[in-house]
Amino acid sequence: MTDPSPRRRTARGWALLAVALVAVAAVALGVALTGQQEPPQPAAAAATAETTTPRTSDAVPPPSEAPAPVPTEEAVAAPVSVAIPAIDVESDLMRLGLNGDGTVEVPPLTEDDQAGWYEGGPAPGAVGPAVVLGHVDSQEWGPGIFFDLGALQAGDEIAVTREDGSVATFAVDRVERHRKDDFPTIEVYGNTDDAQLRLITCGGDFDSGARSYEDNVIVFASLVGTSAT
Repeated sequence: MTDPSPRRRTARGWALLAVALVAVAAVALGVALTGQQEPPQPAAAAATAETTTPRTSDAVPPPSEAPAPVPTEEAVAAPVSVAIPAIDVESDLMRLGLNGDGTVEVPPLTEDDQAGWYEGGPAPGAVGPAVVLGHVDSQEWGPGIFFDLGALQAGDEIAVTREDGSVATFAVDRVERHRKDDFPTIEVYGNTDDAQLRLITCGGDFDSGARSYEDNVIVFASLVGTSAT
């Protein structure tokens, strides 16, 4: 079993791209562990009015059916790493874009997996919801980088270091668990008036037939400070 200790990897950031909403959204970011410990789970959120088609793969639907984000007056450097002291997580951030079929990439499943920033959205610290994805676990490698994401509590801090050496610090507002066929698209990807962060992984029960978790664990956080180099 892989030790869920802090992991680091390198990644180069890209320029800020336009954020988009996902009309049909669900993120599959984990593979069940057979006979091993289960990740912590927040309480399931109430169903919303938004419904989607259940997902049966790790592909994330294309973010192509939404308005462009509100532009920011000042560019923000791309992120290179994330640290979450409350759950002993440290990870360099790889960049995530789109697959050839238009779906959003997820980080590869490896022994020393890392989290990834979706470069199609805002950089952490820019106005809008920056999105970071990570796996919960892998049958081959054990606990993933976001295995303990569901244990976060309101007020826990998340620090994102950026290419220019500055650090954007976010505080957790809430942690929710949603069924993938009822993904809260607007809450996750919708425009905001301030700088926010979303951390997403898998959760809930594992569907052995589809080889995918049924839910997503989503952390909602807001910017509380920025330190320069």
